[in-house]
Amino acid sequence: MVQEKPPFPSKLLHLSLLVFLLIILDNGVQCFQGKKVLSMHKFHWKQESDGSSCLSQKSRWENGAVILEMKHKDSCSGKILDWNKKLQKRLIMDNFQLRSLQSRIKNIILSGNIDDSEDTQIPLTSGIRLQSLNYMVTVELGGRKMTVIVDTGSDLSWVQCQPCNRCYNQQDPVFNPSKSPSYRTVLCNSSTCRSLQLATGNSGVCGSNPPTCNYVVNYGDGSYTSGEVGMEHLNLGNTTVNNFIFGCGRKNQGLFGGASGLAGLGRTDLSLISQISPMFGGVFSYCLPTTEAEASGSLVMGGNSSVYKNTTPISYTRMIHNPLLPFYFLNLTGITVGGVEVQAPSFGKDRMIIDSGTVISRLPPSIYQALKAEFVKQFSGYPSAPSFMILDSCFNLSGYQEVEIPDIKMYFEGSAELNVDVTGVFYSVKTDASQVCLAIASLPYEDEVGIIGNYQQKNQRIIYDTKGSMLGFAEEACSFY
Repeated sequence: MVQEKPPFPSKLLHLSLLVFLLIILDNGVQCFQGKKVLSMHKFHWKQESDGSSCLSQKSRWENGAVILEMKHKDSCSGKILDWNKKLQKRLIMDNFQLRSLQSRIKNIILSGNIDDSEDTQIPLTSGIRLQSLNYMVTVELGGRKMTVIVDTGSDLSWVQCQPCNRCYNQQDPVFNPSKSPSYRTVLCNSSTCRSLQLATGNSGVCGSNPPTCNYVVNYGDGSYTSGEVGMEHLNLGNTTVNNFIFGCGRKNQGLFGGASGLAGLGRTDLSLISQISPMFGGVFSYCLPTTEAEASGSLVMGGNSSVYKNTTPISYTRMIHNPLLPFYFLNLTGITVGGVEVQAPSFGKDRMIIDSGTVISRLPPSIYQALKAEFVKQFSGYPSAPSFMILDSCFNLSGYQEVEIPDIKMYFEGSAELNVDVTGVFYSVKTDASQVCLAIASLPYEDEVGIIGNYQQKNQRIIYDTKGSMLGFAEEACSFY
């Protein structure tokens, strides 16, 4: 005899309904099953900072890690008169960055070489290169505070130096090596000078009287830095790096904002990470904040996870090693939109770079079209808007106080998962939210290298274990404090 099931207990029913309808309210974000709710005031830009908040950012030592405060460049730029122009120009310059990167990769693959002409936590803020390098930290070089751009796609760190034949305006005083008793030049016949080819794409050049090692780094929009390679004491929090190798820039031009220079977090021997590897085991991580003036994140040197503030477990994926291409390669194996898996032939091709200096993620056309189709299907009911440059899935959300957005999750080899924060789904081309676009774009060709940009990395703890060749993801509401 089949027994009749007992009635569902009313308390359990109420509990189930509460769980299903639970709304998590954090910084204007509410989460539903498969969707997140974004308050549209996030797109009403206002000037809240004169740029002084980027000077003398904080640092601390905690459990064997150095933690540096990190900020977004937009909160460091001083007064911005035309936000619409700035938001649109950032996309234009970001596209220059992508084309330059793709060109360099193709040249390296075709030629088989890289000669192309073209546990400390530090506060992290937004910086700029090509108006796309967006995060900055403050360090001490030769005892002087320097606010520098953070870039995982670059290797040689550099700052502007006196005497400067051509310098852009920066917030901090320009570094003067003649006033530092610990500064030394690097000679052109040294192994360090020979390492410039892999680190910068350009060989070192001999200067005269004395025969110093000169460098040049070219960026995709015509921006550049050139000067001599030097060594100096670098302080990260309370940790001192003696004989730190960096570029002393005598000629510098481009859209570097008010930063003193750039900190390269790439994979070659000259990168900041490689030079401090004996101290921190080759592990660093960051949490990229949003653009609000009060927002801050952190750059952590060291692998002690107790200093992280992640709200989800860390999931790891393998870094794919390529001796000719010193970037952080990953294997993207899948994407879901609102819990629905998208299908595309380019998953699992080992051709994705994760980069803190590129804004918008670029996906192979087959993956992007599948993601776009599913997103538009689930986001139906909202009025469309014209596309803008690389962004072709745009909406007019000016009449809404909040909108429900489908979750976007990226999956990598080993079941690692990047759950894109709600602030990283849409890019606003206009400040009144009349032109808000899906913040992911298509590559022109299927065989090009894809990029996970910094817009999709916001409010995530991204852990780089360069010795273990692993990269980890966890959700974290970015805050230095």
